[in-house]
Amino acid sequence: MVHEGQPKLAFMSTPFSILWLQAGSCGGCTMSALAADDVGLVQALARFGIHLLWHPSLSEETGADALAILAECASGKTKVDALCVEGAALTGPHGSGRFQMMSGTGLPMTHWIKAIAAQAEHVVAVGSCAAFGGIPATEANPTDAVGLQYGDHGLLGPDFRGRAGLPVINIAGCAPHPGWLIETLAELALSGACALDSLGRPRSFADHLAHHGCSRNEFYEFKASAARSSDRGCLMENLGCKATQAPGDCNIRRWNGFGSCTDGGYTCINCTSPGFQDPGAPFQETAKIAGIPVGLPVDMPKAWFVALAALSKSATPKRVRANAHADHVIIPPARLPPKQSS
Repeated sequence: MVHEGQPKLAFMSTPFSILWLQAGSCGGCTMSALAADDVGLVQALARFGIHLLWHPSLSEETGADALAILAECASGKTKVDALCVEGAALTGPHGSGRFQMMSGTGLPMTHWIKAIAAQAEHVVAVGSCAAFGGIPATEANPTDAVGLQYGDHGLLGPDFRGRAGLPVINIAGCAPHPGWLIETLAELALSGACALDSLGRPRSFADHLAHHGCSRNEFYEFKASAARSSDRGCLMENLGCKATQAPGDCNIRRWNGFGSCTDGGYTCINCTSPGFQDPGAPFQETAKIAGIPVGLPVDMPKAWFVALAALSKSATPKRVRANAHADHVIIPPARLPPKQSS
């Protein structure tokens, strides 16, 4: 799909085709993807010669025309370079998948995912629901929601590989940053490969932590903690922030160019990881044992954290302590006097 005014790059002569299915989903991943780059999802993909075969919310084809596209993809008549699945696979009741039926086919969504995945070069889980089960798999999990491959009960099984040889590529997040999606699909289109971490997440974003680049890092360093979500201080000690444990470059690659969860006063809930939906405590409350947060930074021994926290708090500048408990800057940084000319 090439749009007027865009350069016709050489690799666009053989477009990389993706098919998008929505399983047990709120649609939030699509909403996030629509804000890709400065042009939106479809044109952002087209920059890399990526053609969208069909998307349930964006494509013109409906009814019989849409089902014909799915049938051709499932049979292998139409090549699918990447099957993108948004939302958890609802396998209930009793493994039948009938909690989510594909209208007009008499078959469950799980059937279509499996059939098209068997033909696809790559399978991409868009969002943590598709990757790990996410919100639909919370606690009692009445619909038997699962991720595409995570754990022993993933829909496609632990041994699944796309035709190109990769396991399911988990673009985790609730919702994932649109840049993660475009970057991953572009990498697949241009090189046919993608470096993944141990949970199948693209390393381009999973090698970072949400903590990296957080605008509250000065408060974190001095353990100057917020008491309310409107405070400017660090959100970890009292308000449940898990940014020091959460894979993702959310505070480096800003949302819509300028925002992030922690910038908006909402704590990081580690939504790129399995089980984030069942934190064991309210999302904006830090679980503690003997006053020590249960969730400590990755790779930091508890004793070190306690010693560092005590030292940092004793050295906290008055400016940092005052600003941590306010919703605006109370005391600005000190200004050095101008140098006197000789």
